Order: sequence, then C-alpha cells, then structure tokens
Amino acid sequence: MGLRINDTVPNFKADTDQGEISFHDWIGDSWAILFSHPKDFTPVCTTEFGAVAQLAEEWAKRGTKVIGVSVDGVEEHKGWKKDIESFGGVEASFPIIADEGLAVSKAFDMLPAEAYMPDGRTPADSATVRSVFIIGPDKQLKLSMTYPMNVGRNFAEVLRALDGLQTAAKENVATPANWTPGADVVIPVAVSDADAKAKYGEFTTHFPYLRTTKL
Repeated sequence: MGLRINDTVPNFKADTDQGEISFHDWIGDSWAILFSHPKDFTPVCTTEFGAVAQLAEEWAKRGTKVIGVSVDGVEEHKGWKKDIESFGGVEASFPIIADEGLAVSKAFDMLPAEAYMPDGRTPADSATVRSVFIIGPDKQLKLSMTYPMNVGRNFAEVLRALDGLQTAAKENVATPANWTPGADVVIPVAVSDADAKAKYGEFTTHFPYLRTTKL
C-alpha cells in the first residue's frame, strides 16, 4: 500500500552531496519538501532544480527545508549542481540524496519493491521517480503529487500549496480553489456559526455547508 496523507513518512539514513543524513533528524522541527528525479543531467529536471534554488528565500520564510533525491551517486550530484547553478543563476544550497540502491524511492512508493536498475540506467528506467512530498514538522505526509517525464513541475504551485497547508494548520480553516495568501478561506463545517463568529468575526454564508471569511 502506498504512502497516504497523514502517514508518518519513512525515516532513513542516506548519503547526500552535503554528507550523510538521518531523514527525521534532518527535518527537525521544520516543514520539509522532498522532490525526486529519475536521473542526473536530464533536461527537465535541471530546470526544476534551478527553480527550487531560485526560491531559497521563500522556503526559508516558511520555515521549510527542501531536499532532492535522484538515483545517481554523490559525485554525479556534485557535477550536476554546477549545471543547475549555471542554468538557474543562483547557488543550489539544498542537499541531494544519492539513491543509487533505490531504497528511498521504494520506501516512498515511487517504484515497485522488485524494481531493478541495470548498469547504464536511463531516465526511462526510473520514470516514476518524479514526485513531490510536503511533510509537516510532525513527520507526517501533508501533500504529494507526481508528474510525468515530459511536464515540468510548477514550483510556484508547490509554494502556494505549502502556504495553504501552513495556513490551514495554524488557523483551523480550509482553502478554496485557486486560493492565494490574503484571499478568503473556508470555515470548517464542524465549526458552528456561533463559534465561527467568535473565532473569525464576520463571515459569508454561501450555503449552509460553505462559509468563507478573511483572516
């Protein structure tokens, strides 16, 4: 069975281009984003790593650590980072996990348990390893998304989703479609009108089950 929302994510030890980590210890009290790639030195993934690097200040503002994982080794990661930094125009300061043995990819259900990668593996061998996992300080999975090989991920959307998760956790609300910070939020159905008035002040009742308010 795959990893589900609110499951505790696997803990593991792994080598990265910045040294060995123990995943839960590395997360600490922060939010974390694990984003995976099928192979180093691939075109779409290089643009994505550059996009993540460009958002370094935004991740930091949100108390969030980011970490990549790819099925190549540490030395390949170090070499690839030079291309990432050249393309993105900024330093790629986040670590990249060396998942040569596929332990992390399998633990997060990105590959079947019996998956085997031959020498000279190509991105097609690990095509399913293109996922994003947002993890809370409680080490539980809060959101996941998986993309095909030929569609680059929109990390502005990952950032928006992170804002939504953090707002929902802090304020006991939900966020509607296309929500962005500062827009109206949804009051949970379980909250009575009286309690909503006390907690949120004025709110709009669209339907008995849909009430919105500003924070």
